[in-house]
Amino acid sequence: MSRYDAGEYDVAVVGAGHAGCEAALAAARMGFKTVLFAINLDSVANMPCNPNIGGTAKGQLVREVDALGGSMGIIADKTAIQYKILNKAKGPAVYSLRAQIDRRRYQIEMKHELELCEKLDLKQGEIVDVLTEEEGSLPRISGVVTQTGAVYKCKCAILSTGTYLKGKVIIGDVSYSSGPDGVFAANFLSEKLSKLGYKLIRFKTGTPPRINRRTIDFSVMEKQPGDDIIVPFSFETEPKVMDQTPCYLTHTNSKTHDIILANLDKSPMYNGMIEGVGPRYCPSIETKVVRFKDKERHQIFVEPMGNETEEMYIQGMSSSLPEDVQVAFIKTVRGLEHCEFMRPAYAIEYDAIDARQLKLSLESRIVEGMFFAGQINGSSGYEEAAAQGIVAGINAGLKLQGKEPFIIDRSEGYIGVLIDDLVTLGTEEPYRMMTSRAEYRLLLRQDNADERLTPKGFEFGLISKKRYDKFVIKYDMVNKEIERISGIFISSKEEINNYLSEKGSTNINNGISLKELLRRPELKYADILILEKLGKPVDNESIRDILPTDVCEQVEINVKYEGYIKREHLQVEQFKKIEKRQLSIDFDYSAVFNLSLEAREKLNFVKPQSIGQASRISGVTPADITALLIHFKH
Repeated sequence: MSRYDAGEYDVAVVGAGHAGCEAALAAARMGFKTVLFAINLDSVANMPCNPNIGGTAKGQLVREVDALGGSMGIIADKTAIQYKILNKAKGPAVYSLRAQIDRRRYQIEMKHELELCEKLDLKQGEIVDVLTEEEGSLPRISGVVTQTGAVYKCKCAILSTGTYLKGKVIIGDVSYSSGPDGVFAANFLSEKLSKLGYKLIRFKTGTPPRINRRTIDFSVMEKQPGDDIIVPFSFETEPKVMDQTPCYLTHTNSKTHDIILANLDKSPMYNGMIEGVGPRYCPSIETKVVRFKDKERHQIFVEPMGNETEEMYIQGMSSSLPEDVQVAFIKTVRGLEHCEFMRPAYAIEYDAIDARQLKLSLESRIVEGMFFAGQINGSSGYEEAAAQGIVAGINAGLKLQGKEPFIIDRSEGYIGVLIDDLVTLGTEEPYRMMTSRAEYRLLLRQDNADERLTPKGFEFGLISKKRYDKFVIKYDMVNKEIERISGIFISSKEEINNYLSEKGSTNINNGISLKELLRRPELKYADILILEKLGKPVDNESIRDILPTDVCEQVEINVKYEGYIKREHLQVEQFKKIEKRQLSIDFDYSAVFNLSLEAREKLNFVKPQSIGQASRISGVTPADITALLIHFKH
């Protein structure tokens, strides 16, 4: 294949899924000439699996991407057809927003966002090679090459290849080279990465069938409507009212399970045909039936793929069984007895790298200037990909500016937990973000993602001055209102105690501040305003008519959980002390003889950037950390 020069860029992004889109937008918005490659432009921002964004812990990631100046939340709000807040009964620490998305409209909107972005070129082409040049102790990225021989020189590259690297689709005993949704696989880049010294791992994921809406009997299913009050993803989206498209709930039964169990010998999951490791937290239906034999039924959610298509997504029915077996067991499900398949379920295997070969900035420790983001790092999910993408894009920009990398630690964001887990611990299966992985959940709420990360987004040039000023005003209002209700006391009055009784709250005998009353779990901020009005002799306009809803929400959460928040801040202070104890990523741990052999091996592989990161490496014991502290005289 002959090669030719096709242009020079600051940043080349390989793969235009959710990681690649955020990475390219971030780099370009920071002022760097950027090129983004997709194997097929019709696959840009594709949702090859579930047609939704957000969910438990994932909603927090989307909010954090938005707070930094990313686009996933804004595009999701433009194309959402249903909204729901999950975990409402568990408190704000784990509230998570989830939205059903019009899949094709999301792709169209995101692709157009890329096309309109200054300093960003979007191109169709498979990258088959990366070029490096020797510079210092490490080779440095110098360019990428397409399958047609076009050479694009670059100073930084971000690989966000999703499930395309040597992708193989498997349905029963049929397998063929393919990326998701029938798009070509990327069959050449894996070999190049391996030659450069990257350790490759083989993972697997899957997706359920799509069914024609006209052949489904919804009357026997349980309707799942959206929330009455819509909470958008983006802090920029104005509160809105919309007609929401419902989802539906049905269940498997003993007949379903019998057919699956009778055909396990045809399942690539159980006959050895699939070699890749699949996601434990999103198992196939055959895995669920085998693993939970005592369960009489499993939930199946029937979800729309959009408002202008009849395709319905059968959530909970991921499978790699032969298509005829899929049809047989799905037709045993109530409401799906006469369903017609539009797309069968399939499993897909793909190559990923061991993310322990990366720095916390997502830059490689093998090739300088090469970053990795998304499923190539062993994660799963659109949201996890977008979160890594924006961090990789920012850090590529910062590297070109000669600045220190942007690293979100575990106390600052779910993004920090996600990246630290992947880079420090690695993963033996596709990694899914969960609230239980975050140590400081009360501080990392979805509602305060802007407070935590918007100043950084503004610093990097991803947040406009107008948006930043609005953000500053918001939290100024929050602080002033907390201060105001701290200084307003109401005394015992019949009207006040009657209202408290109606709310199931204890009567008051002496003066008490509105802030103290708001700490009571049974009282809301709106109740405090009513009590304030009842406590005054003249009519007083409610403060709720003045303060925006998001400000009121922050006031209520900060007051109610003040003690718990202070406790977590103290824990964070201790965490920061050990995280600040930096280590050189070039240090050879073989020279520290007081370390165990396993610790030396693991530390030399991961090359932690701090004592804190070292302490989280599997196989590194407290005694090893003590040995490190003594050696470095920390």
